[in-house]
Amino acid sequence: MNNFEKLQSNWNNQPEIQATEKGFQNLLNGLRRVKNKQRITNLVLGSTISILIGFFFYIAGYNSQQVVLGISIMIGSLIIRIVLEVLSIRSLNKMNRLSQQTDFRNDLIAYYTKRKFVHFLWTPITIGCYVVGFLILLPLFKANLSAGFYTYIVISSIVLLIFFSVFIAKQIHNEIKELKRLQQD
Repeated sequence: MNNFEKLQSNWNNQPEIQATEKGFQNLLNGLRRVKNKQRITNLVLGSTISILIGFFFYIAGYNSQQVVLGISIMIGSLIIRIVLEVLSIRSLNKMNRLSQQTDFRNDLIAYYTKRKFVHFLWTPITIGCYVVGFLILLPLFKANLSAGFYTYIVISSIVLLIFFSVFIAKQIHNEIKELKRLQQD
C-alpha cells in the first residue's frame, strides 16, 4: 500500500460528525433572538435620538453653542451605536443558513467574536461620549431650572445610567455565554 492509499484509507475511516436537527434549530432560534434584540436596541436608540432632537428644538437650543455641542455629542454617540448594530444585523443576514451546521456554527462563533470588539471597545466609548454630552448640558440645567428639578434630573440620570449599564452588561454576558457554548459544542 502506498502513501496515497494509506492517506485515503485514514480519511475514509474518520468518524463522521452528524449534526442534529434540534441543535441546528437551537442555533437558528438563537440567531432570531439576537436579531430581535438588536432591532429593539435600534428602536430604543432611535427613539432617544428623536426625543433629543425634539428637546433641542423645544428649548431653542440652536441659540446656545453649549447646547448644540452637548446634544450633538449625545446624538452622535447614539448614531454610532445604531450603525454598529445595523452592521451586526447585516453580518447575521449574510450568514448562509443552508450551509453545513459546522460551517454555520463557525460563522456564528466569528460573529460573536466580532461582537466582543463592539462590546468592549465601542460600547464604553459611546456611553462615555453620551455622558460627556450630558455633562456639558448640566451647567445650563442648573442655571435655568429650579434646584429641585435640577436635583431630580441629576439623580434620575444616575439611576438610568446604572439601570442601562446593568442591562447592557447582562446582554454582553449572554452573548459571551453563547460564544462559549458554541465553542464547546
